Amino acid sequence: MSNLLPLINYDRLRMETDGEGVTTLVASMGCPLSCRYCINKPILTRNDLVRNVTPEELLEMVRIDDLYFQATGGGIVFGGGEPLLHAAFIRDFAEIMPKEWKLILETSLNVPEENLRLIMPYVDYYIADIKETDPETYLAYTGISGERAYNNLRLLAESGLAGKVRVRIPLIPDFNTPDDCTRSAERIREIGEFDKIELFSYIIREGTET
Repeated sequence: MSNLLPLINYDRLRMETDGEGVTTLVASMGCPLSCRYCINKPILTRNDLVRNVTPEELLEMVRIDDLYFQATGGGIVFGGGEPLLHAAFIRDFAEIMPKEWKLILETSLNVPEENLRLIMPYVDYYIADIKETDPETYLAYTGISGERAYNNLRLLAESGLAGKVRVRIPLIPDFNTPDDCTRSAERIREIGEFDKIELFSYIIREGTET
């Protein structure tokens, strides 16, 4: 884990997309998954789009919206790719950003447990894209096992953080069914007291997911 973030881009002035208030999405390179329908796949394979930044440099880039963050209860959303591949950077950024800002993660949770533990003291809210709880379906769709994702979700629950997590479960064409999504939601509720579970459908356009 490096103190440099491979920044793809950042998207300012987002409203009611990532939780409360005005947010800025910071998208970084790298993802452990190879999802069949991935809207970011063309970007995640282009190193020419990456700008490596320090926590201090990123803070200077995003602090233009400080007043919006403080007035609305918003802040910074780390996404990707998979932001938890850059957990040390997120920790270092959190330690220097204004304490009034919220820090949000949009993550698959499919990373080593140590990455998650490193940033747990700093994160205000998690948006967890779990994909599926059936191991075979998860493997078929993402190309890797979902065990780390499930274990990290369990860690958040056991740490009393279930109330800070919104779990997203997609209906994926050719991979699962509405009944599968309902069963996934039930399994997640068995893991912990997750009361924010969002079921939605992927809309496939030209081989990507939305």
